[in-house]
Amino acid sequence: MNQRAANSLPGLSPLVAGGIVVGVLGLSALIGRRNAPAPSHPRIRTWYRHLDKPGFTPPDAVFAAVWPVLETGMAVGGYRLLRHAPSPRRNSSIGLWLATSAMIGGWTELFFRERALATSAAASGAMLATTAAYVVTTQKVDRVAQATALPLLGWLAFATVLATRVWQRNPSPALPQCA
Repeated sequence: MNQRAANSLPGLSPLVAGGIVVGVLGLSALIGRRNAPAPSHPRIRTWYRHLDKPGFTPPDAVFAAVWPVLETGMAVGGYRLLRHAPSPRRNSSIGLWLATSAMIGGWTELFFRERALATSAAASGAMLATTAAYVVTTQKVDRVAQATALPLLGWLAFATVLATRVWQRNPSPALPQCA
């Protein structure tokens, strides 16, 4: 069987693929919500407001608007990949999709909950690298799935610069401990 015929075989059923995507997106949303500097988390919010942030830091409302869009794009990409027939490239793409999704939640835990600014800056760079690898790997599997990750790739490039500047501007752990 040639490669084209093998790739036309169905992957996971729509129901199973959708269930996996809902689970991944739901878990990411729960972790993000747990760590958000929202009014429902006054200690995290107070700590975040006391950080010395660069002038190019977007308002909180921008973060709240951007992340659901970016994660929904990745969910669409993940769903599309799961529907493809298994292959080494498809499987690598799914692994990178899962890794990126996990890293998003992990970053919020490092930055907001642990207040590990240097580690979160490094983690942001790792997310950028993982997402770039996802974009490259996914190109030969599903170009629509690849396209859904491009906005995240751009945002993570910006976020890595932002996280690095926040860390550089707040080198001391002497910030208010609002645990």
